[in-house]
Amino acid sequence: MGMVVRTNTMAMNAQRMMNINNNKVASSLQKLSSGYKINSAADDAAGLAISEHMKAQIKDLDAAADNSNDGISVAQTAEGALNEVHDMLNRMSELATKAANGVYTDSQRSNYSDEVTQLQSEIDRVADSTNFNGIKLLDGTQAGPAVTTTAADGTNAATTAIDFKGLTGANAIGGTVTVGDKTYEFVKTGGTATGTNTKVEVADNADDEAIASAFSTALNGGAPTGAASTASAASGSVVTVSTSDKTAGTAALAASSQNIGGMSLQIGDTNDSYNKLKVSISDMHASALGVDANSISISDQASAGKAISVINSAIDKVSKQRSQLGAIQNRLDHTINNLNTTSENLTSANSRIRDTDMAKEMMSYTQNNVLTQAAQAMLAQANQAPSQVLQLLK
Repeated sequence: MGMVVRTNTMAMNAQRMMNINNNKVASSLQKLSSGYKINSAADDAAGLAISEHMKAQIKDLDAAADNSNDGISVAQTAEGALNEVHDMLNRMSELATKAANGVYTDSQRSNYSDEVTQLQSEIDRVADSTNFNGIKLLDGTQAGPAVTTTAADGTNAATTAIDFKGLTGANAIGGTVTVGDKTYEFVKTGGTATGTNTKVEVADNADDEAIASAFSTALNGGAPTGAASTASAASGSVVTVSTSDKTAGTAALAASSQNIGGMSLQIGDTNDSYNKLKVSISDMHASALGVDANSISISDQASAGKAISVINSAIDKVSKQRSQLGAIQNRLDHTINNLNTTSENLTSANSRIRDTDMAKEMMSYTQNNVLTQAAQAMLAQANQAPSQVLQLLK
C-alpha cells in the first residue's frame, strides 16, 4: 500500500475494531451491573419471549398458591363453626335421650325443652354469622340446588349442584353445564348467553319443576326455556332431570362443575376447569338440619324418642360436611406443594435463560476491555503513520 495522507485506512480499521470492542464492553457492563443476560430484545429476542412468559406463569402460580391458602382458611373457618354445631347437636341428643325416659313428667321435660330451644337458636345464629371476608359460609348461599339426572331406565346418572341465585342482571349467569361439545348457561329469562353457549332461560321465580323441564330439554338436544312460577328454587332442593342418554347426563353434571354452585377457587395458573375447585357448603340452619322447633320436640316421651333419631341424622349430615371440608383442606395442602414446586422449577429454568453467568461474563468483559485498550493504542500508532510522509519532504 502506498504512502498517502488523505486516507488513513489503518486508523479507520483500528477505530472500527475499537468501536466494536467498546460496544462489547458496554454490553458486558450492563449484564454485570443488572445481573441479567437478556436486558432487551436485541440481546436475545426468542429468549426474552420465553423468559417473560415464564415470569408471568411464575407470578400466576404464586398467586394460585395464595388462593389455595385462602381456600384452606375458608374450609377451616367453616369446619371450626361446625365443630360447635356438632357439640350442640350432641347435647340436644343427650337431652332428647333423657326426656325419652319414663321417669320424668312432661312438666320436668319442659326444662330440657328450654335448653333445646336455646340450642336451636344458637345453631341458627352460627349459620347466619359464620363468614370469611364477609362471605357467609353456612347459611346455604354456598350450596345451589342439587340436580339429579336419571336415564331412561330410571337409574341414577349423577348428582351435582347448580346455583340459580343472583339472576338479577339481563345477562346474569347462574351456572354452566357442558354436554359433549355444547355448554349450557343458565341465564335470566330474556338474557343472553356468552360466546356460542346454549341458553337455558330461568325466571327469577322459576321453580324446581320448570328448571328440571328446561334442563331435560337441554340434555335431549332441544332449545330450552324456563317458565315463570310463583315458587322459588330454594337452596338444597332437588331437581330431577330425565335424559335419554345416561352418558350425556353424567357428563353434563361432571363437566364445568367449577361454575356450578358454591364458592369457586382459582387454584392454578390458567382458566381451565382443572385449575378450579368448588367448595360447596350445605345450609346449616336448624331447619335445614331438621332439628328446628317445627321438626322435633321433647315435650313428651314419645316425641323425645322420635327426636333422638332425627338429631342423630343431623349429626351425620354435619359430620359429612365436615369430612368434605377436611378433604378439601388436605387436597389444597397438596395443591400448594405442587404449585410451589412448579414455581421453583420454572424460576430455575427462567434463571438459566435470563440471568447472567457472572464468572463467564467477567471473563468476556476482561477480554474485550483488553482488546479495546489495544485498539486504542493501535489507533494512536496508525494516526502517526501519515506523519512519516514528512520525512520524504525534507
